[in-house]
Amino acid sequence: MSKILGIDLGTTNSAMAVIEGGEPKIIENSEGNRTTPSVVAISKTGERLVGLVAKRQSVTNPSNTIYGVKRLMGHKFEDEEIVEDVKSVAFKIKKDPSTSSGQDGGGVVVEMANKNYRPEEISAMILSKLKADAEAKLGGKITEAVITVPAYFSDAQRNATKAAGTIAGFDVKRIINEPTAAALAYGFNKRKDEKIVVFDFGGGTFDVSVLEVGGDVIEVKSTDGDSHMGGEDIDREIVDWIASEFKKESGIDVRTDSLALQRLKEAAEKAKHELSTALETEINIPFITSDASGPKHLLLKMTRAKLEGLCESYINKSIEITKRALDASGFKISDIAEVVLVGGQTRMPKIQEEVKKLFGGKEPNRSINPDEVVAIGAAIQAGIMQGDVKDVLLLDVTPLSLGIETLGGVATRLIEKNTTIPTARTQVFSTAADNQTSVEIHVVQGEREMAADNKTLGRFTLEGIPPAPRGMPQVEVSFDIDANGILQVKAKDKTSGKEQSIRIEGSTGLSKEEIERMKRDAEVHAEEDKKKKELIDTRNMADALIVTAERAVKDAGDKITPELKTTIEEKISNLKKVKDTGSQEDIKKVSDELGVEIQKIGPAMGNDQTSQTDQTKQTP
Repeated sequence: MSKILGIDLGTTNSAMAVIEGGEPKIIENSEGNRTTPSVVAISKTGERLVGLVAKRQSVTNPSNTIYGVKRLMGHKFEDEEIVEDVKSVAFKIKKDPSTSSGQDGGGVVVEMANKNYRPEEISAMILSKLKADAEAKLGGKITEAVITVPAYFSDAQRNATKAAGTIAGFDVKRIINEPTAAALAYGFNKRKDEKIVVFDFGGGTFDVSVLEVGGDVIEVKSTDGDSHMGGEDIDREIVDWIASEFKKESGIDVRTDSLALQRLKEAAEKAKHELSTALETEINIPFITSDASGPKHLLLKMTRAKLEGLCESYINKSIEITKRALDASGFKISDIAEVVLVGGQTRMPKIQEEVKKLFGGKEPNRSINPDEVVAIGAAIQAGIMQGDVKDVLLLDVTPLSLGIETLGGVATRLIEKNTTIPTARTQVFSTAADNQTSVEIHVVQGEREMAADNKTLGRFTLEGIPPAPRGMPQVEVSFDIDANGILQVKAKDKTSGKEQSIRIEGSTGLSKEEIERMKRDAEVHAEEDKKKKELIDTRNMADALIVTAERAVKDAGDKITPELKTTIEEKISNLKKVKDTGSQEDIKKVSDELGVEIQKIGPAMGNDQTSQTDQTKQTP
């Protein structure tokens, strides 16, 4: 039976794990690393790169290198968060030309090598690499996965993540919240009853969940967060500060140059990491730009105090969100036994200090690597589903309230936030006008009182209601949330029995046909990648064969006939001509011909040795 892969699809880095021998184990990628940068690029030679190789070339190829795509998943181009990202990245984020703006806005695409890609496609490329690397490491086919998402991801974002997994060739068995996965990892093999808080500050998102771990049950009591606040925003603040300081000195705004912007981003990330252990760091970017007087170099000192000042608003917001989640859980600060830190950004000393202060001086738990804990939790959930992990029951919650728009534009909630899932709710509504024969069901998600202020998940119309005075018809609206947190809405007229339903995919969601098309494209590309790799391997083998043949001819010297030597040298010359430009078949054919000739060297040298021995015997 093949393993179900647990995947933490992160904004900055992704990780994967499986259950082996009853224990979760992180799987290293093909480069031997435990995490994979969530970066995709198309190189200047047209090759698709994913992970570390894509990140390494980002400075020289910024406009064709996509990072942080998780922040774009399930969004509309008009969304406020997207507007901010458009200004701060070196690649192009555009409105999807295949979707009209309409009432709910159009989708988002990124441009790479003059071609548009949906965020789901980019995420699928990252997932495809993880899948291929896991298969190579485990020595078998992997078709199923559990993928994590931020707890505060909306329905559209969850659907987008599931679609990315499908495009990558996975049967996505479950979408699980990241803090819940971290709690699973923390609570694994623990049987002590305790209340814990998971504080998850990652690259692109912030989540906090309050959970009760006891016996065989891990129950989420409340969750809160911001799906567009993370380390990327702190990096952006550092980039803006560096650029502003340089502009004061030189009069040049380097943010307008995509190449310089990418170098600034790398320098900002490096400075942030160094200031987790040092109190001061140097930002040194030679030849950042040039003007009439010549090249310009950027050299700045940055202190930890300066960094903390730049990201103070984000840290304060994370603490306020944590307080809100605690209030919603019904627990007091004194009830909390452990605070588990998750996400690379929690390595910042100021964040650790503020969390410690909030929880009355309690040291946060750092027993599990914050970069790996979510993937480990996803693997445990996968283990529960395939029967490798027994006696663990996970009770998660929906992060946001769900409801419909009713008369006057009011958002009427059917399912309140922090309701345990899976769940279903039904409520009866009626018509607003006499003889109304149809009603539009406008499904919204959020905590605001007016529907227009919340996020639209979808709309559908129930038709065929028999004419009657307003308030008379009875329209039964049912909401059903599955274990992935994905919603299905159904409306039924009780008089006529007419029924209409919608599986919410968000206003920018992909249709089944689009997902299938993208999946086929991904499979075609995987086949192309495989052929490309086989061609490279064949060329490398040809190179090695040429070296072997040349050395063999040199070592043999005059012990082989001039005819054989000439033939081998001709075959070497033929292989040199074909190995860099020829097809795989041609290279193999010429390689085989050279291989046959090389094999004649041994017997020829043996014959020469025999002949010399015979001559020696005949000498009087």
